[in-house]
Amino acid sequence: MPLRYFLVLFFLALATSASAKETASKHNTLTSEQAAEGWISLFDGETLFGWTPTSAANWSVKGGTIHVDSGKSGFLMTNAQFADFELEVEYRCPPETNSGIFLRASRTPKDAAADCIEVNIAPPEDASPTSHLVGRDTIYDKELPRFEKLDSGETVKLDPWDGKWHTLRIVIKQMPDGPASTSLLAVVLDGAPQSLATISKSTTGHIGLQFRRGEIAFRNIRLRPLSLESIFDGKSLAGWNTDKAEASEFKITDQGELQVLNGRGQLESDKSYGDFLMQFDCRVDGDGLNTGMFFRCIPGDFMMGYECQISNAMKEGDATQPFDCGTGGFFRRQNARRIVAKDHEWFTLTLSATGPQMAAWVNGHQVSDWTDERQEHENPRKGLRTKPGTLAIQGHDPTTDIRFRNVRIVELPETNDQ
Repeated sequence: MPLRYFLVLFFLALATSASAKETASKHNTLTSEQAAEGWISLFDGETLFGWTPTSAANWSVKGGTIHVDSGKSGFLMTNAQFADFELEVEYRCPPETNSGIFLRASRTPKDAAADCIEVNIAPPEDASPTSHLVGRDTIYDKELPRFEKLDSGETVKLDPWDGKWHTLRIVIKQMPDGPASTSLLAVVLDGAPQSLATISKSTTGHIGLQFRRGEIAFRNIRLRPLSLESIFDGKSLAGWNTDKAEASEFKITDQGELQVLNGRGQLESDKSYGDFLMQFDCRVDGDGLNTGMFFRCIPGDFMMGYECQISNAMKEGDATQPFDCGTGGFFRRQNARRIVAKDHEWFTLTLSATGPQMAAWVNGHQVSDWTDERQEHENPRKGLRTKPGTLAIQGHDPTTDIRFRNVRIVELPETNDQ
């Protein structure tokens, strides 16, 4: 493939990633525009919710950053897994630090060329200095100068070893018009292109922060899933069936939205999904109304699946006390840790399911992180189901008045956690 083709895709990725930085409001938060575009925060600035360390290093939250400086070499891994995405991470460390950002990683990666991708953070004399890929062939020529960028027509030298905050932006996506297993990977440091590569195997994996040597801090860790495809055309119920609609009404509004009225009943997808990442916009047109997005359902059965709850009611006005599980929680399994959405306003919900692990974000804020440790069972109400099942949108009761739009999903490839 001609280098020019790679360069075009690379700079398109850079422009897209840069927009997230320009609209950010404050550290470890998202603007409403970013949330609507599908960005999610992987770090809330206060806790390590959604992350798990793999060794006895002193990972902690200090001053709105994820910080580590001693202990056994290892990783801080997201519990959720991702395949195609844009990722932005800010980091700060002294020049001697050796760390890295791991992509599509197994829980305990061992080979950066096989079971993960490593974007290195390392001294300039390292074989793979900061922003370069470990164990991967990359594409460079005179059009991609290392550690330089143009600013107002002048060439500016980058110094990622000065102990200040720096930004890594990474885009990995299945190659368009190429083999289904091949991905493009672009890495940008402080607005300057650094690494461009093809990844021969498309997999799903964790995002990992590495502790190897020296002090390092991370903040503003945000991700936007890519490659999602629409499963609601805004014109019809194509791809869905009303076989179990019962007392519910599912109709298309003049604005191209799916409106759910009355209940009890369900709208079921014709297709089944196993491991997936899903995003949709939702609006609750009433006070404290209840619905849910069911997934991995027994096809043709009535709401026999996991339920990602949609209910913005809270106890005594306390957002940390959901009244009925809470939007983004997993009904009867794990309550949302906070009510983020509001009734009568559109919000974006991101739902991830990979094997037994499930997570949800509301307006980009992670509210749930649950692993089903039960014995396997055909019915998710009774045990772990990882095999594909249908989606079902719930009509809860006679008061139901809920709208959906921008319903998108991507089936995730094989995970590196084997």
